[in-house]
Amino acid sequence: MVGPVRPLFVLFGSSIVQMSYDHGGWGAILSDIYSRRADILLRGYFGWNSRRAVEVLDQVFPKDAAVQPSLVIVYFGGNDSMGPHSSGLGPHVPLPEYIDNMRKIASHVKSLSASTRTIFLSCPPVNEAIIRGSTSGIFSEIVRTNELCQQYSEACIKLCQEMDIKVVDLFTAFQKTDDWLNACFTDGIHLSAEGSKIVVEEILKVLREADWKPSLHWKSMPLEFAEDSPYDLVAADGKTTLNPSGWTFYREIQWD
Repeated sequence: MVGPVRPLFVLFGSSIVQMSYDHGGWGAILSDIYSRRADILLRGYFGWNSRRAVEVLDQVFPKDAAVQPSLVIVYFGGNDSMGPHSSGLGPHVPLPEYIDNMRKIASHVKSLSASTRTIFLSCPPVNEAIIRGSTSGIFSEIVRTNELCQQYSEACIKLCQEMDIKVVDLFTAFQKTDDWLNACFTDGIHLSAEGSKIVVEEILKVLREADWKPSLHWKSMPLEFAEDSPYDLVAADGKTTLNPSGWTFYREIQWD
C-alpha cells in the first residue's frame, strides 16, 4: 500500500470491465474523474459469467481485509445470456441461476462493511448483425441476441429493486443514442469510446442522486493535498499562486 489512504472503488465483472481502460474506456474515465479523490481498482475477467464470479468472491473480496471498498460496481450478464451450446460447454448460465448468482454477489458485497456501496450494471444490447457476420473461425457459433440480453437485463434490474441496490439500465441507456448499433461498440459486443461515455454518465447520475453518507459523487469528495502552496504556478499579478489541484480544463467532457 501507498499513502495517503483513499476511498477504494472496485470494478468487478467480465470483459466489459477488463477492457474498460482501452478504447477510451469507462474505467479509465472514472480513474481520471476521481484522481486525487479515490483509487479505482480493476477486477475484470474476459469471458467470465456469474457462475465463475461466485466461485471467487472470497478471494476477490475477503471479508477479513484490512481495508474494504467504499464502492463496488458489478457487471455480469452478457456472457451468461449467450445461448447454450449443444456440448454443454461455454459461458451460458440459465436465467434462474443467473439471478441467484447475482443475489449471492450482492449479499457478499453488502456484507463487507456497513459503508460499502454497490452499483450493478445491467446487460447492454448488442449489434446482432456484426456478431452474425463474424467469420474468425476461432469460436464455435455464438448465439447472442438482444432478446436474450433484454431478459437478463430486466432480471438484474428486478433483483436490484428487490434488494435495494442501485442499478444502471444499460440496455435502455444505449438505445437512447442515435445510431447506437454502430456508435457504441467496437465489435458488436465490447464498448467503444462512445459506449463507455454512456456508462460513465449513467454511473455518475446514480452517484449524484444517491442518498449516501458520505457521498461518493466526485464533486462531494475531498481532494488530496489540495492546500495552496507557494510552489504553485505564479498568477498574472506576479504576487500570488494558482492552485491547480481541482483543474479539469484538459478533459474532453466536463462531467457533472
